[in-house]
Amino acid sequence: MSAATAAGGPLHAIDPWVRAILRCPATGAELVDGWGPNGEAELHSTAEQGALAYPVRDGIPVLLVDDARVLSSL
Repeated sequence: MSAATAAGGPLHAIDPWVRAILRCPATGAELVDGWGPNGEAELHSTAEQGALAYPVRDGIPVLLVDDARVLSSL
């Protein structure tokens, strides 16, 4: 079983028209596909400051700031 399957399915299963309008609720930045530290599917904010990672559970993005984790800056 791949990490994408274990995490609830591939992120690209989200309809393209939905992906085009999804934005970070905290910053308004675009969200891109990403992976969490344990290999779970996430959506990552592209904000330059205060970027957050939102979980994808059962193929559904959970865009709640309280459920997000802070992305560390490199």
